[in-house]
Amino acid sequence: MNSPSGVDGTPADGAAHWRADIASLAFPVPEHGAICAVHRGAFRTLLGTEPVPEACIGYYERHTDAFRAAAHAKILRKRIPPGTNLHLTSRDIARKLLEADQIERGERP
Repeated sequence: MNSPSGVDGTPADGAAHWRADIASLAFPVPEHGAICAVHRGAFRTLLGTEPVPEACIGYYERHTDAFRAAAHAKILRKRIPPGTNLHLTSRDIARKLLEADQIERGERP
């Protein structure tokens, strides 16, 4: 996953897309100059069912802010160097979804 943008099949518009070669959804993290991947196993946990690419992309589109926040948090927490691709687990994403839900209800995360 350390290939430069464009070489790994990232669409020109920078949208999230399914990568069958690694069974993952991939989306750009432009501020980091890298690609972030979320394996279908993570979506199995998040969706509670056997994931298909369309369902994974739809889930990402509904929760884009949480995915991006999870990527940025992991970059900071793991001190991932700029330009280095990364992946998220279901826990990374669930943590940000929970925080967003708490904030929406006026609670502190």
